[in-house]
Amino acid sequence: MTSPMPSTAPLPAVAEIGAVPPAPSAPSRSGSSRSPGRLAWLRFKRDRTGVISAGVVIFFFVIAIGAPLIAKLYGKNPYTTYASSRPELLNAFSYPAGPKGGMSSEFWFGIEPQLGRDVFTFLLYGIRTSLGIATAATLLTTVLGVVIGVVAGYLGGRTDYFVGRVIDILLSFPSTLFFIAFMPVVYGVFVAPNDNIPTGLRATALILVLSAFGWAAMARLLRGQVLGLREREFVDAAKVTGASPRRIVFKELLPNLWTPIIIQSTLLLPTFVTTEAGLAFLGVGIIDPTPDWGVMIQRGAQFYTQDITFMLFPGLSMVIFVLAFNLLGDSVRDALDPKSKR
Repeated sequence: MTSPMPSTAPLPAVAEIGAVPPAPSAPSRSGSSRSPGRLAWLRFKRDRTGVISAGVVIFFFVIAIGAPLIAKLYGKNPYTTYASSRPELLNAFSYPAGPKGGMSSEFWFGIEPQLGRDVFTFLLYGIRTSLGIATAATLLTTVLGVVIGVVAGYLGGRTDYFVGRVIDILLSFPSTLFFIAFMPVVYGVFVAPNDNIPTGLRATALILVLSAFGWAAMARLLRGQVLGLREREFVDAAKVTGASPRRIVFKELLPNLWTPIIIQSTLLLPTFVTTEAGLAFLGVGIIDPTPDWGVMIQRGAQFYTQDITFMLFPGLSMVIFVLAFNLLGDSVRDALDPKSKR
């Protein structure tokens, strides 16, 4: 009888005593390991409306910044009255002689009735003026609203009560009527009644007045946010460790307020664009011959029955910009605060 053959199957390896077990593999990069900012960016990129609106807004700001270069390459400027040296550009009634407002390869958007200025360069510099004033007013308004709202909410007591009453008073003003009545008073403080008001002074006064009456809504919103945050455990823990009020505000409160600050800022800028254009249209803001959206619409309203092109381009461009920025603001809000999306 033959003996059984020994098994040739390999024996299981025995772990050596003291051997270090292999380290667990690193977790995959999942959505839970991403920062809130990255998650918001990914949500925003999936919003096609927001991406398109952002592209339109960036396009307008690039035009505003590069207006002098574009005008130089184009070969014209917004202040020259080309019909003075070339009377054939206008007909006997001082309207553009060519069709569609005088649009041609030389004058892409036509020429202005009566004066014969180039519409394309006038629009470029008008966008530059309007966006410059609105952007500066938005930045100043945001700074004022953040500072006043956070201070009032954090300090509370009499400071909060006083700031709250000031906000109530400012929000009760009919802003448009007040701007119309108040702007000449502001100009009169710096310039004699019979003197011409410099364009720089007009722009500065507009920025200051828009900011002075625009910060109240943001301050009220942030005040309410801070009133809730200052009672949270992480703020109490910071106080226990001896953190100064400045450190609590900048390290504990402000990082939790960026979402409402950004959302409110994106909604402020288009509001200031339309307000500035409205004041220019009424003659209490930027006035002719300085290029401005409101100035172009105000001038175009005088000729629209005979030639609508001079009013068409500024009106259409302002509507596109304001609509794009409002849609961008909605997309930013949905990306930063998904719970607000319906």
